[in-house]
Amino acid sequence: MSTPSPAPSAAAAANDAAQGSGQLQWADIVQQLGAEIAGPLSTALERIHSLINTGQIDRQSLRALRESVSQAREAGMVGQQLARLASGRLRLSRERLHLTQLLRGVLAHRSRETQARGVQVRQMLKPVEVIADGALMFSLLNALMDWALAGTHSSIDLRLDLTPWPVKARLVCRFANRALDMADDPYAADASQSAGLNSLAWRLVEQTALTMGVQPVREDEHGITVLILEFAHPVSDEPGFSDAQPDLDALAGAPNTLPLETHQHSGNSKPLAGSHLLIVTGSRELQQQILAAVAHMGLIIDLVTSAEEAATFCQDGLPHGILFDTAQRGPALDTLRAGVLREVPNFSFVEVLDGDQAMLPSSASADGLGRIARRDLAELLPSMLLFEMARGI
Repeated sequence: MSTPSPAPSAAAAANDAAQGSGQLQWADIVQQLGAEIAGPLSTALERIHSLINTGQIDRQSLRALRESVSQAREAGMVGQQLARLASGRLRLSRERLHLTQLLRGVLAHRSRETQARGVQVRQMLKPVEVIADGALMFSLLNALMDWALAGTHSSIDLRLDLTPWPVKARLVCRFANRALDMADDPYAADASQSAGLNSLAWRLVEQTALTMGVQPVREDEHGITVLILEFAHPVSDEPGFSDAQPDLDALAGAPNTLPLETHQHSGNSKPLAGSHLLIVTGSRELQQQILAAVAHMGLIIDLVTSAEEAATFCQDGLPHGILFDTAQRGPALDTLRAGVLREVPNFSFVEVLDGDQAMLPSSASADGLGRIARRDLAELLPSMLLFEMARGI
């Protein structure tokens, strides 16, 4: 009688998935997306029915309802980013990126979130440059942080260095995937834990890396998860490679020199896909104008009606940019902006003006605020956000 072969580990399953059939893999992702949206929404619906039947809801139930809706929303947003990767229409750029600075910028951006969760991020980062698509690299690093923050039970260790020949940049993410008091228990890794590590957040990390030509290698052993990503290291004499980069500051000379996007958007016309924009205005009409102007950009958007609400929103984590109505100017906004800029000096703030002023990039304004007239939103806002939010990446 033959001995049954052992079941594959979660890491083996994850790595096999990265190498498996594309069609079957995307079918699994669609199924998982449906489950991760439907599950929290079903829980939320049950709580709503309970509220209707009893006419009462306590603070704990209200918090649980909010968390369920938030989970479904996050799954939907991840689904949008996965759909972009699945389109097959991305045209990857080849840029010289300072990966160390980019990673430190992402960590600075996420510092409020990590502190709110009580997670320490330990960094061992050597100065490293890579050749990669800048927008996808930014998305990958943020997706990596989303996945690690959801999976860790203590801290997150990030190490960035170079491999021996052939030289590549190696990013290693390590965290404990179960509580420390269960680390030595071989039976502690139950199905729910495995599902957490192989969540949609992991799928986004995996698919973004594969789209960039990077094979993610993951190991889950003895309560510890280790993910290794290796990127091509730039070599000056590499055929066809040019390290010439567009100088964003050069655009500051004339306010209206930002390149306009055409209305025929290609599959790669969403370089900010997955980036998070917070809109601050009490005007519903202005909200609709802004939403219509950026509808094609793949942004994750939240709306608040006042600077005070924006400050509360930002307590647990920062968006990638804040667009606000000029009517919001005042002490509350000034305090919020000063606090954010202390943490992320290149953070993007854009003011929407009521008058006929010409568009002004932040690099050309005395106070570092980007400004755009309301009349120009439909035509110029996408290009301005691309300029301003790219500066913060």
